[in-house]
Amino acid sequence: MILGALALFGGEAQAATATTTFAVQLTITASCIINSASTLNFGSSGVISGNVDGTSTIQVQCTNTTPYSVGLDAGTGSGATVAARKMTNGTNTITYSLYSDAGRTTVWGNTIGTNTVAGTGNGAPQSYTVNGRVPAQTTPAAALYTDTITVTVNY
Repeated sequence: MILGALALFGGEAQAATATTTFAVQLTITASCIINSASTLNFGSSGVISGNVDGTSTIQVQCTNTTPYSVGLDAGTGSGATVAARKMTNGTNTITYSLYSDAGRTTVWGNTIGTNTVAGTGNGAPQSYTVNGRVPAQTTPAAALYTDTITVTVNY
């Protein structure tokens, strides 16, 4: 009888469990990236007898609530300033300006608090339009004129 009772309980397995927890974390630090900066192409022109306008787009992405400013330098053209940038071909130049407003009255430069564009990150890409203008000027020789602008995001 004892043997039968042992046989009855001996085949059963008792299931047991153990649990614990672990933490999951990620620290987000204030940061910004420049997703893109498109070419500002003024197209083609003959004699520059009036304004030639064009636009470009800069896309910035910063962490949520991070304040930042977007600046544009004077470019690589010899003698250029942020108010009078220079596209060049050899020693020939074409003067142009970049503005932060569609009316082309506010020059976009690289001095924080003076001529940069301020923003606050929302965690998603934010786009800014660069408004360019080539004013009427003495037209140089027919050729392709170029410049390179550096975009800086300070945060």
